[in-house]
Amino acid sequence: MTEAATSVLPLWLEIIVAVLVLSGAALALLGSTGLLRLPTFFERVHAPAIIATLGCWLIMHGTVLYFSVADRSLALHALLIAVFVAITVPIMSIFLMRAALFRARQMGLNVPPSLSQPKAPSETEDS
Repeated sequence: MTEAATSVLPLWLEIIVAVLVLSGAALALLGSTGLLRLPTFFERVHAPAIIATLGCWLIMHGTVLYFSVADRSLALHALLIAVFVAITVPIMSIFLMRAALFRARQMGLNVPPSLSQPKAPSETEDS
């Protein structure tokens, strides 16, 4: 066995790590229940995007703290995962939302108009 596997962490550190990891897991569970409970796609897309990122960061902090103290060196491997999640989740959510808005407009549903296309002449105000 390695020294890190046999070392015992102080109780206060174990409590902090446990609180961080369990808080992150609870937030991830809360975000997943948002997928089940919210009625429309446009409402459902926010819960996992925001909550999953925050839950990932809490778990990452607990992981970095635990492995840094247990191995007696700065363990930043979990930070790379959290940065990847923090970058990809919002981008993925934007793409999914834009695709859903495009499809909803094509089907004639009542959604906000596109901001990238100019307004019709009758909709513009005279200055």
